[in-house]
Amino acid sequence: MEIGKTNHGLRGTVKIPGDKSISHRAVLFASLAKGVSQIDGFLEGEDCLSTIACMRQLGVEIDQNNDQVTVYGNGLDALQEPARVLDIGNSGTTIRLLMGVLAGRPFSSVLQGDDSIARRPMARVTGPLKMMNARIDGRQLGDLTPLHIRGGELRGIRYHSPVASAQVKSAILLAGLQAEGVTTVVEPHKSRDHTERMLKSFGISVRSDEHSASVQGGQMLHPVQIHVPGDISSAAFMLTAASIVKGSDCVLENVGLNPTRNGVIEVLEKMGADMTFLNERMAGDEPVADIRVRFAPLKAITIEGGLIPRLIDEIPAIAVLATQAEGTTIIKDAEELKVKETNRIDTVVNQLKELGAEVVATEDGMMIHGPVRLRGGEADSFGDHRIGMAMALCGLISDQPVSVNGTEAIAVSYPNFFEQLEELKMND
Repeated sequence: MEIGKTNHGLRGTVKIPGDKSISHRAVLFASLAKGVSQIDGFLEGEDCLSTIACMRQLGVEIDQNNDQVTVYGNGLDALQEPARVLDIGNSGTTIRLLMGVLAGRPFSSVLQGDDSIARRPMARVTGPLKMMNARIDGRQLGDLTPLHIRGGELRGIRYHSPVASAQVKSAILLAGLQAEGVTTVVEPHKSRDHTERMLKSFGISVRSDEHSASVQGGQMLHPVQIHVPGDISSAAFMLTAASIVKGSDCVLENVGLNPTRNGVIEVLEKMGADMTFLNERMAGDEPVADIRVRFAPLKAITIEGGLIPRLIDEIPAIAVLATQAEGTTIIKDAEELKVKETNRIDTVVNQLKELGAEVVATEDGMMIHGPVRLRGGEADSFGDHRIGMAMALCGLISDQPVSVNGTEAIAVSYPNFFEQLEELKMND
């Protein structure tokens, strides 16, 4: 896919697709509830469709009509042993949350994904689940897929996670609902809290604070109606595009602004972006707004510490922003980037360098000097949806177009990314 400059900027209004993290949880939690749950705004991305496919294999009836999903749950005890391997595709969220569910089920199951998943570490989840009495086997002592889970009677634990990870926390809490006693997860920084919010919507009592979340075993989920807000991680790429392309004036509709996810908004504000929040409201338990964003001169900042878990998925977009900001932007404390779909530190840095950026990789992040004129050229997603979108944005401001290989990976989280981008370009 080749992306080139616009004549007068990006203009118009687009509706951001449903939040990937919330879509996963909505389908999975509704499958564990006893009764019919309705979901609207579901993200029709490949990752979320993997969650639907896996829950169907576990015996759950699910109807999907575009972004409308109906789940006919029969409760945790009604889940059935799958007849074949559960294929989670490229979805790290699917496999890690499913591990928490399957750890307490009285049957065997095998989880496997694509080549990217086969390289991603699973011990951060299998380790604490084993402490709860789950029996899990896999390559490298259960750190790599395929994973074989033989469910059984679980006991609650108090687990101090070395990383702030919503996937780790969610898996342990889901296992905790099936365990004897109380299960608590303590984190170094608060990770995204969609699980805690949504479990409460399903009738689960969850105790949480800035560093921990706890559930009592034996609680039952009850069906609800869920409105999925737009994904701020997807919105980050459109926010970036409008902020760096001269003459831009865009409105992004229905953007989720969960305070554990809005780090990219804080970064944009500190860098001097021109944003206005319109029609602020609640979609269920999640804050939502429309965002008007216009081109503005940007300045470099340092991004570190507790801010990192709130924007870890948006760093590829932020790196592109930084190439157009005055000064040197420093991103640190972001080691977690190394265990995403790709090593996003090396991939972002190497790709941006090829396009003419002044950027240096560090052990836990990167340093980006700006503003620079990107020369354009050829880039690759390396099978990583967020890398693909970040490289596409570079084409909007490069002297020559950017040709991005592997753009099919973008369908994981933003199936209509290029259609919306072209729509905004045509309105210039």
